[in-house]
Amino acid sequence: MQAVESSVQQEQQSKWRQFWDRGGWWKALLVAAVYYGLYQLAGFLIGLAFGDAIDKHDVLANGLSVFIAIAASILVGSILLVLFALSIGWLKELFARQPIRGSWWMWIGVAIVVVFNILRFASVDYAGWDAGAVVAVLFTGLCVGFAEEVLTRGFAVNLLRRGGYGERSVMLLSSLIFAAMHSGNVLSGQNPIAVAFTVVYTFAFGIVMYVTLRVTGNLIWPILLHASTDPSLILLTGGVDASSGTLHPGPLAGIAGLANYAVMIFAIIPIIFVRGRVDRADAYGLVEPAAKLA
Repeated sequence: MQAVESSVQQEQQSKWRQFWDRGGWWKALLVAAVYYGLYQLAGFLIGLAFGDAIDKHDVLANGLSVFIAIAASILVGSILLVLFALSIGWLKELFARQPIRGSWWMWIGVAIVVVFNILRFASVDYAGWDAGAVVAVLFTGLCVGFAEEVLTRGFAVNLLRRGGYGERSVMLLSSLIFAAMHSGNVLSGQNPIAVAFTVVYTFAFGIVMYVTLRVTGNLIWPILLHASTDPSLILLTGGVDASSGTLHPGPLAGIAGLANYAVMIFAIIPIIFVRGRVDRADAYGLVEPAAKLA
């Protein structure tokens, strides 16, 4: 009896993995939608259970407030993504060497993000911050970098490549999914115009993270680059959307403030020049379709 049950479980696991192994754009969208829903649910439940620990006047006031209000739900989402990767046998594959190489010019995108992140960190008014809040913001950045990159440059890119799409389409579609996830900010009461700008910027930033994935050859690097981007912005401004009147940024803040525009301008280059296609037979053991969107 146990042998029969074990055989049935193995067959179900095999079908579950085969379903995802075949890839496809709608599966990439499905994973993102389910993740986003579970992330929102986690945030709601955490708020119900531990909401009293959040500073209602300033969620960034101290480390515990930052963790409960922002980091905790993203940490839950990160754990769920790891469990999903384990369930389909992709965890090692997601962090394996990329099946297609990058071009030298892609390092320009990496350099832009690194330089501007350094400028922002160097301009932060650390005296205006609670030390615990700084640590919590940095931890939050690590969670954001891991969750969003594993989801979009990991699962989405993998599913699109397995679906037979060319690399330009992989880049654009995975970046669109990444940007669409940030459109939900309007539901939290943010200004629609600010959200629209955020969506445009995150699409461009997604392209730069795709370029980083290609040229560095491993998912860990866009994770780390992304993980340093959000905290540098939050610590500099005291929030994501606007500068805080209680903080006094350093003299380099004006230059650092050009980061978003530099990213958006650079993103035009990959849209024009990214080429190539992953050989599905070599990379995944899948037979190439007769024709697919390039």
